Amino acid sequence: MTQPTENTSYKDIKQTVLARIRSGELQPDSLLPNEEKLAVEFSCTRTTVNRALRELADEGFLERRRKAGTRVLSAPQRQARFTIPMVRDEVEALGGTYRYALISAASQTAPEWLSARLALSPGQSVMHVRCMHFNGNTPFQYEDRWIVIDSVPQVKQADFSQTGPNEWLIQTVPFTNVELSFLASRADATVAGFLDVSQGEPIFTGERITWLQGQPVTFAKMYFAAGYRMTTQF
Repeated sequence: MTQPTENTSYKDIKQTVLARIRSGELQPDSLLPNEEKLAVEFSCTRTTVNRALRELADEGFLERRRKAGTRVLSAPQRQARFTIPMVRDEVEALGGTYRYALISAASQTAPEWLSARLALSPGQSVMHVRCMHFNGNTPFQYEDRWIVIDSVPQVKQADFSQTGPNEWLIQTVPFTNVELSFLASRADATVAGFLDVSQGEPIFTGERITWLQGQPVTFAKMYFAAGYRMTTQF
């Protein structure tokens, strides 16, 4: 096997380690050399090695434990992976014409249920934004979103009249953790009216919470029109 030498990238290291796992050179449950030794072997920095091993751990091939080292998992742990897409991209990927409409946007004190859900302090302020996303003239998604102002103070100056909060947040604020939930809920009068369905009809619904370094950023509830499809890969 040809080994990377000078100017080794993290991708080179990642592919080499993965090849060693698949060939059996690195056996299940075996420990890898530490980062210092791998950096010497590949003539690179520890940072480069760390990124390669971190990605292999994220993809389910390795387990990394502080002080215990990095070991090969006995069986790769396949994980479903989701991205946070912009609704505009989803509509245009279907060949449609994206259209956005703001319903309301106002700052207020976080309601009790939201404070409990996000572990907010009493009296914390949030920006409550409701909007519609369309494919042409057909309803695509109704979005009901709460943004924590202490975590995203620039939201106070945000103009959601032309750009939706989904798109604004993706372009403006990084996040470190995401919680996704999917459920079938029944359309109340508000949802039914915006999505043009009968009240009480089952609706594919997504809930998403994002955090930045442990601080809650936003809680969003998305209601999708009939025919919406979500696909992931393993």
